[in-house]
Amino acid sequence: MPTKFWHTAGMARAGGFAFGLGMAGRLAKACVWAFVWVFVWALWMAGWGLGLPARAQDADIPTLHVYANTIQIPVLVLGEDRKKIAPIAPNRFSVSFDGGPPFRVSHVRLEGDDPISLAILLDMSGAEAELSSKLEDAIAGLAPLSLRSQDHVSVYGLDCELTRYASDVPADQAHLKKLVHEALQSWVDRRRDKQGSKCKPQVQLWDALAFATNQLSALPGRRVILAVTDGNDKGSTHRWNEVRVFAQASAVAVFGVTYVPWLSVGSPSVGNALEDPFRSICEWSGGLVFSANRSDVAKRLKGFMELVRGRYILEFPRPYNSTKGLHELVVAIDKSKAFIRSTGISVPVQDAKVLADPTTVHTDPALAPEVGTHHILTPPQ
Repeated sequence: MPTKFWHTAGMARAGGFAFGLGMAGRLAKACVWAFVWVFVWALWMAGWGLGLPARAQDADIPTLHVYANTIQIPVLVLGEDRKKIAPIAPNRFSVSFDGGPPFRVSHVRLEGDDPISLAILLDMSGAEAELSSKLEDAIAGLAPLSLRSQDHVSVYGLDCELTRYASDVPADQAHLKKLVHEALQSWVDRRRDKQGSKCKPQVQLWDALAFATNQLSALPGRRVILAVTDGNDKGSTHRWNEVRVFAQASAVAVFGVTYVPWLSVGSPSVGNALEDPFRSICEWSGGLVFSANRSDVAKRLKGFMELVRGRYILEFPRPYNSTKGLHELVVAIDKSKAFIRSTGISVPVQDAKVLADPTTVHTDPALAPEVGTHHILTPPQ
């Protein structure tokens, strides 16, 4: 049964998003320069201890307490022309925090078959409606090769209102085709109406992306949004930069597909993220914007999934001097001018009680990154 969301205020309250964005906005906001690969890494306030307390009768038996201390992030790496490049050797990747010294990552691998939680947002309020005749087969065609049995999908339609047609369902080809057909049907029906019936949209793009991000944030796996939209917002409650910060803190990468009437050239759409809010949301969350038309949309969507599967997963220890708040994470590759985009993540800072415990084995500062002293700048709204 499709779920409809009639207005942005109710939508935000239902998803708990209003508080989440407000908190993120008050903590800080990050600025990403077009010529420097800078991304946000959020350090949350809660402790992450996974201790195993000793039972009373075993008080004299030593107990091993284990605490998570490894950060793992997906990183998209392309050439300067936004096309695929040769594999990168793991020892060429480094990270730095807030201008601190570069730190060689501990482990690098390709994302490969990691489970994906994918939210598909179909915005039929603009020219992207021209893709409707091909989207049904193109999206369904992602299963079972690009989307596999371990992957789950949510489907949203944005037309007169925001409607959720599925939430976290297995990526089955027949089911996907049915869901996309339902999501597009209201637009198709209105187009066939000889009276040209119109409606006033109840939910705008930024708010729809915010809601989808909030729903994804509670799901496991690699979280990805595929938004088929022209990227134009017409008055959301939430600002684009709030959505960008929330996506980064929620480890959600946003990819966009926009319609062009001419044949595309086989590479993602290139532009200035600082001048395009939708592109900013996508790129600063670790995603990208593509262009597509009716003749190549299926190929484009398969290419999108190849990029997601081909991301690098970087692993490294939590900085030994980390603090709560938002921090800049810079991912660099030795002797490379590659286009690098990293997905954000929320990581709890270390529990003060654990650090003060005399039985705690502390991290050697030489074996962990160091947070620098650079301050995060606030990007334009």
